[in-house]
Amino acid sequence: MSFKGNSPSYRDLILGINNKVPLISGKKVTAINFDNAATTPPFKSVMKDIFYFAPWYSSIHRGEGYKSQLTTKLYEDSRNIVKKFINADESSTIIYVKNSTEAFNTLANLLCDPNKKSVILSTDMEHHSNDLPWRDKFIIDYISTDADGKFSITDLESKLNKYKNNVELVTITGASNITGYKNPIYDIARLVHKFGCKLLVDGAQLVPHATFSMNNKNPECNIDFLIFSAHKMYAPFGTGVLIGPKSILDKCEPNLVGGGTVDIVTHNYIKWNSSPERHEAGSPNVIGTIALASAIKTLSKIGMDNVEHIEKKLTTYAISKMKDIPNLKIYCDTSKDVDRVSIIPFNINGIHHSIVAKILSYEWGISVRSGCFCAHPYLVKLLGISSEFISNRIEYPDLYHPGMVRVSFGLYNSCSEIDILVYALKKISSKKDYYITKYENMEKTLFDV
Repeated sequence: MSFKGNSPSYRDLILGINNKVPLISGKKVTAINFDNAATTPPFKSVMKDIFYFAPWYSSIHRGEGYKSQLTTKLYEDSRNIVKKFINADESSTIIYVKNSTEAFNTLANLLCDPNKKSVILSTDMEHHSNDLPWRDKFIIDYISTDADGKFSITDLESKLNKYKNNVELVTITGASNITGYKNPIYDIARLVHKFGCKLLVDGAQLVPHATFSMNNKNPECNIDFLIFSAHKMYAPFGTGVLIGPKSILDKCEPNLVGGGTVDIVTHNYIKWNSSPERHEAGSPNVIGTIALASAIKTLSKIGMDNVEHIEKKLTTYAISKMKDIPNLKIYCDTSKDVDRVSIIPFNINGIHHSIVAKILSYEWGISVRSGCFCAHPYLVKLLGISSEFISNRIEYPDLYHPGMVRVSFGLYNSCSEIDILVYALKKISSKKDYYITKYENMEKTLFDV
């Protein structure tokens, strides 16, 4: 397989790319997946590596059998593959968990000191996973965004000055899962370190789509902690990654305890292992780490600069076409010079976002996501929803549920697929009443077709 050329050539790397899906008419069409920000389909190379490894699968660590030694080697080698991919040095340690959400919860528990109420600075644009885990353990404050929903580094500096030495951590998304905006993480790191703080980057939407480095020529710009998920980078089987300084993680009490976390145990004494072992209780998800390592190898062959170039072209092309659709509103800065990943949020005036998503699937076989994308405060701000509406929504949960439609591209998508999307959106926009009448109360699913 050649890794050169235009984006259509990368379709051959993806499993199930030509699968046919049913429409409401009973016809079947080739599926179009524009829901990559939620989960990407698997690379064929990943599934091939898993298939080859499966007969050799065994328990890791302390086993002298050949299969156990092989499984242990591949599991530990995967950490080195991850480290190289995100340019982490030997002072960092990699902890495997189920997903990014578990990684945030784990780190929040590890850093929490019940005798001390430190400050966590998050932002208005965060996914719930980088917000909720901090709330009951720290004093949390939010860095604001501007009218376009972009991060304000001025407000970050203001809040760092406000809290002085009480800030335990600044935690910020590398790229928004709603607007796609990439944040200036290295400038943020320089500022955060100037105040003696540590920086955590949520890399779930950034690491799969752009070159990323934890270490830089200027150490002041280094990233202290990083979290990301394998299932968003063409590697299923459920693995999340938490990376941080070994010097810090070795001092933290384990979040989960049990097998593998200890060096010595008596009825009266426990000596914990050093990290990462002390933070990986029980039998780990070996298959998931092998899938991640395999996906990283394929992405590295393609080149992350190439991945980003392809996806930028797709996003620019889609925005240029979608901007001209009547009644369609895009909820992010659509300028070509905006630093972003391949995400576009929008609504069609007069049609509920969930119905638009349903129509795209049922009529054209296009998969998108609709709703609040697990980032309610940010979405409320982007939509300009009043506090009065929120109060009413809390009191009366059956009220209209606000949200958006989100399209998100992968390196395997094509402009011809975008053309089908644009055609569909124009059709929906021009025949709103027809589609609302047809789909508003429809309970039939595509499994009924």
